[in-house]
Amino acid sequence: MSDTPIKSRKTAAWDVIEPVGKRVVIRKDENRRETKSGIVLPGNHEIPTLTGRVIAISKQIERDEDFSIRQYDKVLFDPRDAVPVEFEADNRLFVVPLDKVLAIFRKNDGSAAATADED
Repeated sequence: MSDTPIKSRKTAAWDVIEPVGKRVVIRKDENRRETKSGIVLPGNHEIPTLTGRVIAISKQIERDEDFSIRQYDKVLFDPRDAVPVEFEADNRLFVVPLDKVLAIFRKNDGSAAATADED
């Protein structure tokens, strides 16, 4: 046996997560405990939320102008193929294939309405 001490493994503290391929990283919104009408749900009942914010996009998506998704977009996504990532303590991060992002929420800047009024 060797007299050299065994070095303990340190857990890596990661700073950045970058998806590869046609994938994005989404921080899922909190599940709601209150309905839209103001009824507070009892116990551990929650309304599942399928929305979140894109916090990272892959280089492949970033370079392709055919994809309109950008960082910080609010999106609706299908969680069935979303892979949870234990990157933060609250574990709300998911790597999601781009084809499972169902919609992007955008604010209407009024330019379309202004164009329609001019016609």
